[in-house]
Amino acid sequence: MADIRKIISKLAAQEGQLLDTQFLAPCVRGGSVRIRVSSMVYTFQPQPQKFEGWAIFTPINEKIAAVIEEPSLPQVAEYLQLLVPVRLHLACVLQGQTWLAYPVNESDAKQRTGVAKPVPVHLVSEGSQFEPIVARWDGDCLWFEEIDRRADPLPSEKLKAGLQKLILPQDVRFKGMTPEMRTVYELVSRNIKDFDPKVREEKRLQRALKMGGGELRDFCDRENYWLVEWTSGSGEHHSSAIAKNDLTVMSAGICLSGLDKDFDLQSLVGVVENR
Repeated sequence: MADIRKIISKLAAQEGQLLDTQFLAPCVRGGSVRIRVSSMVYTFQPQPQKFEGWAIFTPINEKIAAVIEEPSLPQVAEYLQLLVPVRLHLACVLQGQTWLAYPVNESDAKQRTGVAKPVPVHLVSEGSQFEPIVARWDGDCLWFEEIDRRADPLPSEKLKAGLQKLILPQDVRFKGMTPEMRTVYELVSRNIKDFDPKVREEKRLQRALKMGGGELRDFCDRENYWLVEWTSGSGEHHSSAIAKNDLTVMSAGICLSGLDKDFDLQSLVGVVENR
């Protein structure tokens, strides 16, 4: 059985060594930093508390480590080289310098990190949506290293173009597109209001009514059709049942002598105006 006094003496020596140590580490806002001294792992809160970035720290006590200075780029590069590289596509900002990203290759990511899913990448200093990057995995977190300059930039541009045109994820297609690219496109589109199905349908109904000279007031989902509340150019209020797929009239809300289905929402406005 080990001499307890020797163990205590060893721990005391390690604590003394700890307070004399400076170390390089990445830190996210509101996070903590760690250092291993001999076989012991120590966790510190950074000072200042809201620090985010790479820094050289020195322990003030057993719980707090202060930022001394900003490390050089070669120092950061040397640190990152010790970690596992993972290629990802940037999706969207989560907070601060942390982005949500998705693997360029699911199988490769799973082999390297054990998972193939949307993941946060910390301290992203450059890049934009869909851009391919290289991050480094430390067994717990992913840290941004660089834009993947070796990757073909064309797919990112194609995805950005699709986003601007509000093309739905299932409809985005171009040569060289991968399932992973479609997934990251879907992740990005979820955060854009105009991709919301109800918003898209509202704009579709507004457009049809406006072309006919009417104005949308409200609409409700009735499973197989839209119940559309609208106003004609003369200010009359109407309620019509409109088919979802092609906006044909199922029930105009006025007497059309059984010819309701001969019209769509746009033409219905004209019919009402010319009664």
